Amino acid sequence: MAKFLIVEARFYDHLNDMLIAGASAALKAAGHKVEVVTVPGALEVPGAIALADESGDYAGYVGIGVVIRGETYHFEIVAGESARGIMALTMDGLAVGNGILTVENEEQALVRADPAQKDKGGEAAKAALALH
Repeated sequence: MAKFLIVEARFYDHLNDMLIAGASAALKAAGHKVEVVTVPGALEVPGAIALADESGDYAGYVGIGVVIRGETYHFEIVAGESARGIMALTMDGLAVGNGILTVENEEQALVRADPAQKDKGGEAAKAALALH
């Protein structure tokens, strides 16, 4: 039994709760322990994973968050840089699943976050498991 860390960028509580539920269920179904840590935003997720990996306590990681397009360029920066950071960690050999949703509106996020619908939290956890 290994331990996995879910790093969540907590902004939309109800959406994050669904993503974490899906990710936790997938990890526990595979027989693993789960811990959750919260960071301020999606840009901090890769850094938190890198810092947590220094402990050697975790077999893998799942990044969770929701970025909804607004009226400024900020969406592109957050979406692109958080994904780039997670990909860099994966290329360095870490087992990381990217469950940070980048969507146009809350309706899209709800469908993707809900474990009974698209279950993107669960999919991200399964990606981490596949890399483990």
